[in-house]
Amino acid sequence: MPKTLAHIILFPFSLLYGLVVQIRNFLYDKKWLKSEKIDIPTICIGNLTVGGTGKTPHTEFVLSILKNDWKTAMLSRGYKRKTSGFRLANELSDASEIGDEPFQIHRKFPKTLVAVDEKRVRGANELLRNFPDLDVIVLDDAFQHRQIASGFSILLTDYSRLYTRDFYLPSGRLRDSKRESKRADVIIVTKCPNNISESEMLEIQSEINPQKNQTLFFSTYEYKNFMPVFPEKAEKTVELNADFGILILAGIVSPQAIVEHLKQYTTQIETLFFPDHHNFTKKDIALLQKKFNSLNAKEKLIVVTEKDATRLLSIDYPDELKSATFALPIEVKILNKNSTIFTEKIQDYVRKNSRNG
Repeated sequence: MPKTLAHIILFPFSLLYGLVVQIRNFLYDKKWLKSEKIDIPTICIGNLTVGGTGKTPHTEFVLSILKNDWKTAMLSRGYKRKTSGFRLANELSDASEIGDEPFQIHRKFPKTLVAVDEKRVRGANELLRNFPDLDVIVLDDAFQHRQIASGFSILLTDYSRLYTRDFYLPSGRLRDSKRESKRADVIIVTKCPNNISESEMLEIQSEINPQKNQTLFFSTYEYKNFMPVFPEKAEKTVELNADFGILILAGIVSPQAIVEHLKQYTTQIETLFFPDHHNFTKKDIALLQKKFNSLNAKEKLIVVTEKDATRLLSIDYPDELKSATFALPIEVKILNKNSTIFTEKIQDYVRKNSRNG
């Protein structure tokens, strides 16, 4: 079915979905539905669309700003975990218990409290009950969850699919109204090209048209050195060259950027892509092993995202593949030399609203 025809067919359902969303937001705006305020600073990171805007890397970026000066917790719903209710990450936790993204953050920020709860208010109150000296809670993927009245909101939008150009589900990817962008303190256009021009940024700024109290930032990804997923099996560090054959395994929304990044090192690239948050099965791993063995190259690697790596750690992964399986870490970089301004905004908000002064 042509995409345009599919959009036409789904358009009435999108109108109905949009009506429901707008009624819900109206009820919150009129305070007929309650938003609960938490006693300590809360930083919400989210988007208006379904996935693919870079919430986890940007959450990690915010946590890196907070981790040394304040006792910090990250609260998520723990999407696709096999548990329910409140869970606090510990040394025995894995992706199946708390979700792949919270587990990734737990491993990278061991001093940060990482908790999951499908009911955000309950989760926040549970954190405060257990940790009365807590300074700040970072709410992952919570922009549209208005049960908590967040103190500082960061709205993300993908450079390649700005929310201003999108439409409601199911014909588009919007899960909330474009007008709700007014609730954000900061808007970040994510996944920008490193060489984005000043004129293009001005065009995007004009299109988004942030309010006077909002600050617009542009960010990109920096790819870091490969990290072994199973370090106990890793024999050496990896420095790519044209002789390498790479099999990319990914269960994320937009894996093509990884392909483009790795093409600068080698053209011998195969892919095995799955839906976002995909739980790898024995059949998937058997197919992975078959494709990897068929690579005709002097040296071979399986490259995964950090999020996919957390799920590999939770399954029975073949020993013979462990030494060849590496994660490709990414870090957020705020463009236009505005990283200091962004950092100061986060720090000023927490400092001014902290109950500990």
